[in-house]
Amino acid sequence: MSTHILGIRHHGPGSARHVKAFLEELQPDIVLVEGPPEADALLARVGDKELQPPVAILCYQQDDLQHSVFYPFAVFSPEWQAILYAKQHNKKVRFFDLPIANQLAVEKEDRMKKHQPDETDTTRQASEEEPVAAAAGVREDPISYLSRAAGYEESEKWWEQMFEHRIQGEQVFEAVQEAMQSLRDELPSREDRLERLREAHMRKMIRQAEKDLFGTVAIVCGAWHVPALLNRSQQKEDNELLRGLPKTKIECTWIPWTYNRLSYHSGYGAGIVSPGWYEHVWTHPADDGTRWMSLVARLFRKGGMDTSVAHVIEAVRLAESLAAMRQLSKAGLEELNEATLSVLCNGESIQLAVIREELIIGNKLGEVPDSIPKPPLQVDMEKEQKRLRLPPTADFKDCTLDLRNDNDLERSIFLHRLQLLEISWGVPSTVSGKGTFKEQWRLQYDPQIAIDIIEKGAWGNTVEKAASAYVVHQATRAPSLPDITRLLEQTLPAELHAAVEVLVQQLNNLAAASGDVIQLMEAVPSLVTVSRYGNVRKTDAALVNGILEGMITRICVSLPNAATGVDEAASQRFLELFAALNEAVSTLQHAGMLSQWKQVLELVSTNPGSSPVLAGYALRIMADQKWIHGDELVKNFALRMSRLNDTRLSAAWLEGFLKGSGTMLLLDEDLWTVVNGWVAGLDDRIFMEVLPLLRRTFSKFTKPERKKIGEKIKGGKAPAGVAGMQQGNSFDEDQAKRGIPVVLQLLGLSKSGNNE
Repeated sequence: MSTHILGIRHHGPGSARHVKAFLEELQPDIVLVEGPPEADALLARVGDKELQPPVAILCYQQDDLQHSVFYPFAVFSPEWQAILYAKQHNKKVRFFDLPIANQLAVEKEDRMKKHQPDETDTTRQASEEEPVAAAAGVREDPISYLSRAAGYEESEKWWEQMFEHRIQGEQVFEAVQEAMQSLRDELPSREDRLERLREAHMRKMIRQAEKDLFGTVAIVCGAWHVPALLNRSQQKEDNELLRGLPKTKIECTWIPWTYNRLSYHSGYGAGIVSPGWYEHVWTHPADDGTRWMSLVARLFRKGGMDTSVAHVIEAVRLAESLAAMRQLSKAGLEELNEATLSVLCNGESIQLAVIREELIIGNKLGEVPDSIPKPPLQVDMEKEQKRLRLPPTADFKDCTLDLRNDNDLERSIFLHRLQLLEISWGVPSTVSGKGTFKEQWRLQYDPQIAIDIIEKGAWGNTVEKAASAYVVHQATRAPSLPDITRLLEQTLPAELHAAVEVLVQQLNNLAAASGDVIQLMEAVPSLVTVSRYGNVRKTDAALVNGILEGMITRICVSLPNAATGVDEAASQRFLELFAALNEAVSTLQHAGMLSQWKQVLELVSTNPGSSPVLAGYALRIMADQKWIHGDELVKNFALRMSRLNDTRLSAAWLEGFLKGSGTMLLLDEDLWTVVNGWVAGLDDRIFMEVLPLLRRTFSKFTKPERKKIGEKIKGGKAPAGVAGMQQGNSFDEDQAKRGIPVVLQLLGLSKSGNNE
């Protein structure tokens, strides 16, 4: 009976090659692989043509789906090659790590003991380096200590040269064992409870394999654990440590994975910098760089860059020269990148970003058989993806939908339903084009979607039923009118009629009970959008129009009083709502609503108690709509901007009047006459007082607008109507002196009055 421990680094093609060669020579009776024992039943699928890495085992807690663990595998992962060897040679294979049911329960117990709040989302990817980083005194990958001792700044570079490029694996596992033993002896002691439990269970499983009379046992585990597994004399201590562990109920399944999520940059603790490059090293171990440079050249040609065979040859030669200068056995990724930068990119490093995304990391997406047990919601989602010809991809895909096309309309409905379920496969964005008949979506698969699908599967077995039930659930929890209207706006494009009816009823109830004009104003723009969708999507949205009309009527009744006694900070918020409401009413073009809105604007603009900025904006809207113009507009403006008024109130009124009017000042001569004439008539003192306001107001205009306004001021003349009004209002000192005796007499201060 013999036991062989193969210490590896996760997702390394060199380790995978050495493990495969070692197992083929050893011919063990059983292979123990670091992983969750709950997933042993899933190992039967390894080797199937339909199960193509990168894939991952997903272990999730049934009563709390956010407490889940991913175990990713690539074709160059040593664990995958060990399992594949066992299946191909009819050897027994088991996972022998501490069960995830215990790991998650222990983590939760430890958090409670430390009085730490539970994380909302503790979904993680299984990582050999996570326990190392959490240990006291050890804050990084242990391999980094070895790489620095060898004179390397990056552990990835050292590992690549020592293992990934090593064709012969003689005594490699003995070297790994010795190195890890030295690290564990030299680094500070560890107090991580979960790691002690994991290693105790690993030793227990090794003893069990020996008791089961397997003659030769091969063990594939993270290099850090090797020294702890060699000493199995602690059986009594291990049993005592593992006794009475808490546990929870766990389910496991296979899911597709991506190279992007396998990379270190995704936050994966055991991730690697270059999954695409490692696949190349695994597939073509003897490549001297020629094949890799050919892939780079093909990528550049695809992007429209001229790249010849001579470029490739020169780049390979340069990479080999760099490797020789650095005393390396062969050119690695760093040397190939430097050669690419010099020869193919002409020193432009920005082009390396394309290579990094497409080749170094890669956009490969794994495949999982349809026969793998899946939640009904996932089955329905995949069926819809196939029917609508929207296959998931690891790389992002931009999709423009024309809603006048039946198939694109169905795609849009499907994507909106997923968005309501918070399954973030597609993200909408703005799109250029006429009208609202187009939608732009960016689609990209993320393994996290698997958790979201399982979680939302509680609401229904199909995307339509789950989305409808989930929306109804959210409607009962929505606290305010704006929340309901936003939800209705998101739901209508998803064609969920039952949910829409519930939302409309909820909206009607809240609108009837609400006396808060602010909430009513916040809700109107979303309802107008809903009304417009009724035309674009061939959906009957008339049921919201009655509610919309009633809400605008209530707003029009309450708004004049609500606009009085408002401080400056609240006025700015009110101003934005005012503008949104005006746009909504203008969009609807309903004669009754327009008439009510006109009356509100007249009341707000003429009421002395109205907020100045709101009164100014109300008059401006009336001018835009041609409800007031000419002499009447000039009269109202002059009244508000009179020098007898408080300058600060006049300045605030002017800010409201000029809101968003950069282009209108150029096109509307009435507005130009009013504003230009008033500014031209200001004396120096008043001008300096209102200058900050004018600067703030005009700074909101675009640069071309400000330039045109400056040119118009430079070449313009003071308007006659305003100049005459200013002249009529000018101060006549002689006439004022003649009135002094009369005033004195009225006050009883004249000499004649005193004599009497």
